[in-house]
Amino acid sequence: MESVAGAILAGAAAFAATNVDDLLLLVAFFAAGTLRVRDVVLGQYAGIALLYAASAAASLVSLVIPGAWLPLLGLLPVCLGLRQLLGGKPREAVAPAAPGILSVAAVTLAGGADNIGVYVPLFAVSSGAAIGVFGAVFAAMTALWCLAARWLVRHPAAGAPLRRYGPALAPWALIAIGLAVLLA
Repeated sequence: MESVAGAILAGAAAFAATNVDDLLLLVAFFAAGTLRVRDVVLGQYAGIALLYAASAAASLVSLVIPGAWLPLLGLLPVCLGLRQLLGGKPREAVAPAAPGILSVAAVTLAGGADNIGVYVPLFAVSSGAAIGVFGAVFAAMTALWCLAARWLVRHPAAGAPLRRYGPALAPWALIAIGLAVLLA
């Protein structure tokens, strides 16, 4: 994953696999009409930025773990994916009780265990430059998620395939990311 293209692909896959639920939450936020668009977008960015920062900090454990053991961190996303496949309950898409940027960020953080579980092992086996690329990819993907959610709210019929197939594909993506870390 040392190439820029590899880091972009890995970052996009990790983001997509861990944020299908956030896309549905964003749809709920926009559809509810109780939040300003700006607050939803800024709140989502704040939540993703905090998850990224926490994951980057947690990945520093790779500095004290022997290098041969680092790929074993890939077991975490594999386990998360298997848990989802075997009946783990996805996070429900519910609008926050209190409006504003902080409430959107709090909801994003509350459901961020899967993000951290995937990002930490990925970051631990990646270079500092790749982790920076992941941050840029996450920022771009957050914008894409916000745009897609807004579009889905305006075109409700287009969201049916996403709601139908997205949750079914997410566990497989988590398993694939975990296997990539295990094989790194």
